[in-house]
Amino acid sequence: MGWPLGFKLSQVNSNGSVRFWWIVFSVISMAGSGYFLWLAQRDISIGTAYAIWTGIGAVGTFVIGILFFKDIATLGRIFSAFLIIAGIIGLKLTSSN
Repeated sequence: MGWPLGFKLSQVNSNGSVRFWWIVFSVISMAGSGYFLWLAQRDISIGTAYAIWTGIGAVGTFVIGILFFKDIATLGRIFSAFLIIAGIIGLKLTSSN
């Protein structure tokens, strides 16, 4: 969730300059995120690990958008995020490892 947040916060500010340190934050977040995906694949199948990794990122970023950036929180969008979470839980519960 850190790297999409960093990209959002790095957008051009009022004086026309890019907020460089938020891009650095994004790159560090990407590296950390990739590292944790790599660690997860030691114990979880690649498909399940990737689904969890992307699902947490997607739903977490969705929630951050609603809470801090005034993104729209319609019932349909919230239900769709719930479906992502349900899919992740289903993949984990039905995996053999």
